[in-house]
Amino acid sequence: MARPRNFRVYFLAVVLGIGGLIVLLREHRPSFLRPDLHLCAYVSTADGSVTVVDLVKLKAVARIAVGPSLSGMREHATRAEILGVSSAGGYIWILDPRTNQVTTRIAVGPLPYALDFSADGRRVYTTTSGNDTLLAIDLPSHGIVGRARTGREPVLARVTPDGKSVVVVNHGDGTLGIHDAATLALRGSVSVVPEPDDVAVLPDSSIAFAMSRAEGRLSVVDLRRGVLVTNLTLAGKPTDMLLKPDGGELYVISPEAHGLQIINTWTHEVGDTMVLGSAPTRGVLSADASLLYVSDTEADRVTPVDITNRRIIRDPGKGFPIPAGDAPTALRFDESPNETLLLVVSSGDLAVIRVRTNFLVTMIPVGERPQELAVKLF
Repeated sequence: MARPRNFRVYFLAVVLGIGGLIVLLREHRPSFLRPDLHLCAYVSTADGSVTVVDLVKLKAVARIAVGPSLSGMREHATRAEILGVSSAGGYIWILDPRTNQVTTRIAVGPLPYALDFSADGRRVYTTTSGNDTLLAIDLPSHGIVGRARTGREPVLARVTPDGKSVVVVNHGDGTLGIHDAATLALRGSVSVVPEPDDVAVLPDSSIAFAMSRAEGRLSVVDLRRGVLVTNLTLAGKPTDMLLKPDGGELYVISPEAHGLQIINTWTHEVGDTMVLGSAPTRGVLSADASLLYVSDTEADRVTPVDITNRRIIRDPGKGFPIPAGDAPTALRFDESPNETLLLVVSSGDLAVIRVRTNFLVTMIPVGERPQELAVKLF
């Protein structure tokens, strides 16, 4: 009589094992389907290094000395390259993820802080705050193909979605410069909130929103006419803003307001507000714009938000709050088609969170004072 019972136990164990293997294969599908496919995260640190984390093995696999004062790190959409700037070194650096080596350093001038790509990925744009210059660089040749004067202390150049303009955020004189993307010629300059340091542009390239982390206001600029539409009053000084992919809403995160404010981009009005925690700081939207994850630097956690229904996710079986190490800041999804992992930079570690369950998988040491995060599937 014991044999049939044991058989059922063995059969159930085999079924559960196969089910677990299927789940594992689905969650790490890219690497199992193609042995030569790699999924890695890149974390810059205060000592001028970049730590490479293998997101399949879930461990740090390399630490690369790049240069002083790293910022603006981004992955290229189609080329096997990670790019960033060395503000103190005055150059753009290019890292080859296949060899984990810095292959190129392009001298651009004093104090670059960020970069952006043209729509076709052939050009990269940056600004040098130390000499008030906008530059265009041809990526295949690594040559500088254009220069233009800007306002004072440009900190960011953003290519509009239609690829026709480059919007330059001039921190020093509080202006937004509108440049031709092909020639870099200045088409207009608009006064915005003092000390602007970020900008978001609607998908139709008609309106830009200029943010200043020093001001509790947000400027709305008509890019086609080159005029200021209005300044919106916020509940507190913002630290991050995220534009919904269809352009209908702008989510502004503010630690002073303990949450976020939702701006209707068609009417230019501040609408709903949500209280999320002690000091919400940075956020990331899912590809379908249904989920928003927000890091809280004081509560040491990440808050998952159902942004469509304006509610914090506390569903049974879902982790809440999600621990993410000390003082979490930058967040990114991995580049898998179904956004399997959420990556969060905290003090000294990279937190890896399973999106399906909202539970912390592991904390991977990446170095002292990690700052920015890029992810590349290659």
